[in-house]
Formats: sequence, C-alpha cells, structure tokens
Amino acid sequence: MAISLIRNRLPRRFAPHNDTFKKMAKIIPFKAVRPTRGKANLVASRSYEDYSPAELGAQLDFNPYTFLHIINPGYKYQQEIDKETRFKLVKNRFQEFKEEAILIEEQTPSYYIYKKSNDKHSFCGVIAATSTEDYKNGAIKIHEETIASREKLFKNYLNAVGFNSEPVLLTYPDNTTIKSVMDKYANERPEYEFSTQDKHTHSLWIVNNTEDIQQIEKAFKNMEAIYIADGHHRTASSFLLAEELKAQNKNHTGNEAYNYFMSYLIPESDLQIYEFNRLIKDLNGLTKEVFLIKLDEIFRIQNRGLQLYKPSKKHHFYMYLDGEFYSLYLRKTVFEITNALTDLDAQLLYTTVLKPILGINDLRNDTRIAYSHGKNDIIHVKQRVDDGEFKVAFGMVPATIEQVKKIANEGLKMPPKSTYIEPKLRSGLTIYEF
Repeated sequence: MAISLIRNRLPRRFAPHNDTFKKMAKIIPFKAVRPTRGKANLVASRSYEDYSPAELGAQLDFNPYTFLHIINPGYKYQQEIDKETRFKLVKNRFQEFKEEAILIEEQTPSYYIYKKSNDKHSFCGVIAATSTEDYKNGAIKIHEETIASREKLFKNYLNAVGFNSEPVLLTYPDNTTIKSVMDKYANERPEYEFSTQDKHTHSLWIVNNTEDIQQIEKAFKNMEAIYIADGHHRTASSFLLAEELKAQNKNHTGNEAYNYFMSYLIPESDLQIYEFNRLIKDLNGLTKEVFLIKLDEIFRIQNRGLQLYKPSKKHHFYMYLDGEFYSLYLRKTVFEITNALTDLDAQLLYTTVLKPILGINDLRNDTRIAYSHGKNDIIHVKQRVDDGEFKVAFGMVPATIEQVKKIANEGLKMPPKSTYIEPKLRSGLTIYEF
C-alpha cells in the first residue's frame, strides 16, 4: 500500500512578502522592572503550572516575595475568582510589589545577559525587546500553529495587566560579536547570582554601556531571520495587542512600548531539543494482531521483548505494547518525503499510524492521546502503559534545529508537541512594562 503525502495546507497567517529586500530583526534594549539584588532569588519563580499544589501552597504561605503572589492573586482571599477580576488583581499585586520596592525600574534602556547553568549544560543569551512587526513581516520565523482562542485570552491578559514577565525564547545563528560581548560580562560580577533547587545557577548582568548596546543591536540587525524556539502563543498575542492598541492610538508612532515584546535570545548551539513520546489509550477497536499487521505494511518491525529500546536515528521509532518493546523502521519504498514537514518524525508518525490506523485526527484535543517529553526516561512511559492508563506508546529521536529552521523557512507548521525545548525560563527576573 503506497502512502502519498502532500504539502501542509494550513493557512498562512500573513500574505507572502517580496523576498527581494532583506528583513532585519529589530532587537532593542528596554527599561526592565526587576527585583532588587537581594531579593532576586526569592522573587523569581517557575511557571505557575510547573508547581504541584503542595509546592505552590508552600511558596505562597512562606515566601512573601515570590512572583507567584502576583500571578496568583486570588490566594490572598483564599478563593477562586473569574478571569476579569483575576487580571485586575494581578495588576494590583504588581503595583504593590513596585510600591514596596521589591521590584524596581531600570534607569536607562538596557540589555540583560542571562545565564542558566548546571554541571551538564549552560545557556547564555540576551534578554531584550523584540519588534512585533517582525513577527508579521517574517524576520521572526515560526514553526508551530497557534490556537486563536489562546491568542485572544493571553492578549486580553496582557492588555489588562500591562506587563509581560516571561520572555519568549528566540534563537539565532551563532554570532561572534554577541558572544564577545557576553564573554566580556561573564568576567564581571553579575547583578544577580543564585542557585535553585533544581541545581541550576542563575546569573544576570545589566548591559547599559552605549558601545556594547550598539554592538548587540547591530549584530541582530544584520541577521536575515531569528526563530521562535518556545512561545508562539505569547508572540502572537503580543502582536494582536500591538495591532489593537495601534488602532486605538491616533498618535501612534511605532515607538510605543506595546510595539515590542520581551524575548530571551540564545545562539542555536545552546538550544537543547527533546522529543515528545506519544501515549495512546486504545487500539481504535483493533486486536493486537490486526494492529501489528497494519503496522507491518509501513514499517519493518522487530520485537525487542523486555529490552528498553530507543531509536538512534531519524525515521526509526520505538513502540511499547503489552509489556514488550518493538523497533519500527520506516519502509521508504512506500513512503514519499515531499518537504521538510513530511521528513519530521512527529508528522510521519501522525500521517502513517495515529490518524489512519488509530483514528486520532486532532492531536490537540483528542483525549485518547497524551504526551511525555523526552527528559522523562523510558521507564516513565513504560510504567504508564503497564499501569493500564494507556494501551500503547511510541517514541522517536528529537528533531534537530536544522529541521526546525527548514520547516519554518518553508512556511510549514509542526504538529503539536513535536519538540520540548530548553532552557525553560523563570518568571519575574525581568519584566517588560507597556
């Protein structure tokens, strides 16, 4: 049975632009609202969703400085509150932190060099304000489709609270000029330096020297494109808000703070990309035997038994079913690679197995599928199947930055949960106010 794949036909958000002119990324310094030196380690928090209920309660009970008090203001009243009220209270808590001088505003526009490191890896990049217009004109390239309802929700949140506390993760080709500036500051005392319970060290330097600022800004201007690594919805929401406020402002100049969003830009060589494993609750009414026969039409299958098998290269997968691991090697004679997207393992698995055999059409909303990122070891996936929570699981090798860029350059979109990208950033270390 031959499988023919066609080009992704998702609608483009914006009309194509004439590529005869060079798009330039506009990355500028800004006056961050940030914690005082002595309170940075107490203010900075992980993403709200990253805390267990017990951890969240402990932080809110015993740390009066945590940024969680700002983004979870209902805790003060020990009750659930509606979105509109919550947004107003978030703004109130933010103003209280400023009034109490827990948070202070930078005196001059600055870049911020932020480094996150442990004994295995180090991430170092520049926190800056990035033009929303570049999202429209293609200087910022995307690889993930967004959901309109989520864009609107976060746009309304930003409009109500007036600040952004979590930078969008952007990546750029390694650049010697930017690296030389970052290396220079690495030899100086940071404004912040503290460790967190996950054994990471966090360091932040303020770049307000005119010459250093000009070098960084010029280096980004000379880049043809930068890429969103993580934060497509936040970027889209910032763009929507800029368009809305622009329409409301009769004296709009393009220099207003709402024309930018906060970003953390790191070189491509610093990115760490992990895969997402797929866990499925049933075999779509098929017996195990029939299911394996259908897979055999597309893959060379080998039963690995109890061996904790993981694939080592593109177009190879593992499957865990009924207490046994299987290796699946794509039969390329029955599969046509037509573009960068069809070459992506997450898309390939969806097109050959999840949709036609297991009947999963909507990867975002189908309750029969769940995801486990590749930082969780294979035992984690095996255990969830063994416990009966899921019937079968699939795994693959991570996508590469080259694949991500190629998909973005071709104007295509990855399926959801194609990549789990690090670094994951703390909230509250630098805040962009507009």
